[in-house]
Amino acid sequence: MNICIGDTKEGTSLQAAILGIYKIQQAIREKGSASIILATGLSQLYMIQQLVKADMDWSAVEVFHLDEYVGISKDHKASFRKYLKDNFESKVDNLKAFHYIPGDSTALGSEILKLNARISERVIDVAFVGIGENGHLAFNDPPADFETQTPYIVVTLDMQCRQQQVNEGWFDSVEATPPRAVSMSIRQIMKSRSIINTVPDLRKAKAVADCLTKEVSAQFPASILQHHPDCSTFLDRDSASLLSFIRKQG
Repeated sequence: MNICIGDTKEGTSLQAAILGIYKIQQAIREKGSASIILATGLSQLYMIQQLVKADMDWSAVEVFHLDEYVGISKDHKASFRKYLKDNFESKVDNLKAFHYIPGDSTALGSEILKLNARISERVIDVAFVGIGENGHLAFNDPPADFETQTPYIVVTLDMQCRQQQVNEGWFDSVEATPPRAVSMSIRQIMKSRSIINTVPDLRKAKAVADCLTKEVSAQFPASILQHHPDCSTFLDRDSASLLSFIRKQG
């Protein structure tokens, strides 16, 4: 794993976007198209704002949704469909396709089967991800399922994950936060050719230290990224503050 540390959230997010843009353009040059995965949340916002500025042939790019709550509409302020529509899809021209997770569908099971079939036909060139405060990768909370090969699965969110959503302002209380979500599985994420992992902010420091320095474990879901052959993790000084080699450098 490559670890890149910037002085500010903005700076490190910009560097993540630059590498991601290069990887997407490389895929388009090599095979004429690119398939990518996009994450959401406050930690991804500045990176996405830089990504959409790229001089890119978006008509050659299709996007797969990383995760979504079960049971909330696409117009809810916490909906990741709304987030991605507002911050990404509406900002780029002629996008080839965006494969959203319809978390409020009355036929959710069949919708997941369709997504599973669609993504199974693709090679994902770049996955843009982050690490949650509990170490989750997508909505795979600890202990995460490291074994399933199913691309999209329904998961139960733990209390720390739900509290994070409240703290970020998406919901008014833990009780109002959906207890379940549809998430891309760990194994599906790990199939990506390249992974861009953007993790700024002090509140992520413990999760960063756990996932980057401890043994790979389902208790620290994002620790699995240590095993990916082309994963670049972008930190700011705050999120890297508990890493021992940073402390030694002063």
